[in-house]
Amino acid sequence: MKVGIVGMPNAGKSSLFSALTGVAADAANYPFTTIDPNVAVVPVADERLDAVARTLKASRVVPDTIEFHDIAGLVAGAHRGEGLGNQFLANIRETDAIVHVVRVHGDPNVVHPEGRIDPAADIDTIETELIYADLEQAERRLERVSRTAKGGDRRAIAEEEWLRRLIDALGAGKPARTVPPPADAPDASSQLQPLTSKPVLFVANVDEGSDEVPAEILEHARSHDAVAVAVSARLEAELAELAPAEAVAMRADLGLADSGLDAVVRGAFSLLHLIAFFTGGEGRPAQSWHLRNGLTAWHAAGMVHTDMQRGFVRAEVVPWDELVDAGGYAAARERGTLRIEGRDYVVVDGDVINARFTS
Repeated sequence: MKVGIVGMPNAGKSSLFSALTGVAADAANYPFTTIDPNVAVVPVADERLDAVARTLKASRVVPDTIEFHDIAGLVAGAHRGEGLGNQFLANIRETDAIVHVVRVHGDPNVVHPEGRIDPAADIDTIETELIYADLEQAERRLERVSRTAKGGDRRAIAEEEWLRRLIDALGAGKPARTVPPPADAPDASSQLQPLTSKPVLFVANVDEGSDEVPAEILEHARSHDAVAVAVSARLEAELAELAPAEAVAMRADLGLADSGLDAVVRGAFSLLHLIAFFTGGEGRPAQSWHLRNGLTAWHAAGMVHTDMQRGFVRAEVVPWDELVDAGGYAAARERGTLRIEGRDYVVVDGDVINARFTS
């Protein structure tokens, strides 16, 4: 899963990204990977996976990952070339979701580009720039598609009609997600990759010691079918430099029950309605995977390896807690909690799956 981080300059994006980088670097079971200077690959911690690995006496633990792309701060007029952010908007067109960092904290040492602390206004600035960027992209796409549509191509005609409706909506300040692609051109949106069609996680960058999302951000997120979490980006960046035990102790001193970064990672995965399933065995890696809720054992097998999906025969499935309680596959099979399922079985969050297939 790829996630783009956007926000105003000095909103806390760099601090959040640094904290994510530190988490990845400190994770004992997954090495930090730098793809390029503005991308970090972060492991998705899951206590259930650790329990499964211990139960199965796995050789190692391999968590699923999430890829964060840090985008330069956007300012009003970015779509016209103001600031640096417009140079990087193309980078997040290929991401699955957007993390929108909104400054809430009142640190006077951090200068706001507009000279005031106004989360609602900052959100409006960023969303407006994303809409304008989509509008320009849609207008350019329309020019190309219209030429093809004149030749009578059915798909091009449908896409042209959709693009015209999309341009009208964007011009009225509405995001692309409000204009679904037509049945005759279902891949039209993926061809355009509009920024405002992507699910959004709002991260309220709060003062140290706070874990409350301001009501105005929470309400805005709810009205846009989005998710919101609160994080002190500077605090998390500082904690990422500490040993895990020291970080836990400092959070306890501050009265923070959970890691803000864990909340960001969980929120990012929840945007796409993803659930986790696990694989593993004695002497083999225990691994976590994520797929969209409602997909089947056949889809899960394909995530592990395309050969498994191609030659899928059946899947051995057991809930993770039943496996741990039984102490392994053999005991779970004796108890009847390990089941044999076919390709159409809908995967449940926390399933441990062992796919059987023919080569």
